[in-house]
Amino acid sequence: MFPEILWAVPPAAVSVPVGAAVWRNWSPASWNYGPGLVGNAARVHLTWADVSSGCGLTKTRTRLGKGGRRQVERKPKLSRFRPTGYGFRVRVRLHDGQTPGDYAQALTRLAHSWRVHAVRVRRTGPGWVELVATSRDPLVNLGAASAFDGELLTVQLGRLETGEPWVVDFRQVPHWLDIGATQSGKSTDVNALIKGLSPQPVALAGLDLKGGVELTPYEDRISKLATTRDECGGLLDDLIGILTDRMALCRTHRMRNVWKLPEDVREQHAMPIVVFVDEVAELYLMADKSEKDVIAKTSTTLLRIAQLGRAFAVYLVVCGQRVGSDLGPGVTALRSQLSGRICHRVNDAETAKMALGDLAPDSLEAALSIPAEMPGVAVTVGADGRWHRARSFLTTEEEAEQAAREFAHLAPSWDALTTASGAPSSISDAELADFLDGAA
Repeated sequence: MFPEILWAVPPAAVSVPVGAAVWRNWSPASWNYGPGLVGNAARVHLTWADVSSGCGLTKTRTRLGKGGRRQVERKPKLSRFRPTGYGFRVRVRLHDGQTPGDYAQALTRLAHSWRVHAVRVRRTGPGWVELVATSRDPLVNLGAASAFDGELLTVQLGRLETGEPWVVDFRQVPHWLDIGATQSGKSTDVNALIKGLSPQPVALAGLDLKGGVELTPYEDRISKLATTRDECGGLLDDLIGILTDRMALCRTHRMRNVWKLPEDVREQHAMPIVVFVDEVAELYLMADKSEKDVIAKTSTTLLRIAQLGRAFAVYLVVCGQRVGSDLGPGVTALRSQLSGRICHRVNDAETAKMALGDLAPDSLEAALSIPAEMPGVAVTVGADGRWHRARSFLTTEEEAEQAAREFAHLAPSWDALTTASGAPSSISDAELADFLDGAA
């Protein structure tokens, strides 16, 4: 009668009767395979007509019968009921004229109807959305961080609300935008990244216009740290030079990116570089008109690094309290190149919209509902293009500083990085431009 219910459970549980008794005894505390899951699936399907009607998700249509015309409500179709570690997820087919926003407005009512902690909505493709229900908030108590033995350029920040590890993988998502108010968790993210990247064969660089107070504790592991506007301009120019040299190196070997180079060549001449930009707004704020040209050049250079970095192993982590269009068009252009997003608690809806609105507009309600008493909670968009609620493990400044000191010997000198191309200097600008067009 309900094939979706039977498909959602293992064969050993199929024999459990799906009926009124199971339905009445259903409890949101029971999410394991077996009777609890069957009752859960039964409740969702058996009550869906009333629930969808009460939430305003049905569509009225006219039918002709013996008694003449009558109005009937047609419920949306449910599909793919699946259990998760903290609840369940189910796909819903949209009626014509419906959007994921219609479901976003009904999430609170759906949560009450299904007796769960929360329901989230995700886009899954044209005409469909996925509703993800959690029986309790799995981000309240994360517990201790589990051991993580990731590959090069991967760091575990915390845990997703699905129970899976929250991992930043620069090979998959090269550039990240991390936005949040004071005490929301941005610094913890940076601490975790510093701690996780320090033991790896990776160079670190930083732009810190807050006088260096944020990144100076880790300078033992940072190859280059810029703390003034002029120093930031010089560091960015150096990065453009490194990118240009790596373009020439790849062209010499007839490869489109550094990851296709022979391993010994890549390790010697193209070490990955992760660049931390702390409080990005400071790069764009203008004290007087004399700084206009400097800011414009900085904006253009940073944008170019974001556009080219993936192919040539230069990655950005851009942090700030806000990233609004009021800072200028350069910020908006840069944001479009930062495909990884982390939005902690913010002070206004516009900041959340700027952080997530272009990639996951249906996540804004979740981002704006992050409570102040849960630092580290964020909405993130990563490699799969979906948004998730997540929370970072508490990584203290002392832990990150200790890792920076312990692995200081792995930090290459900046001079070595800027002269390590191994590419012939005879390649012309025109040849590099041709290669650049192909790589882009």
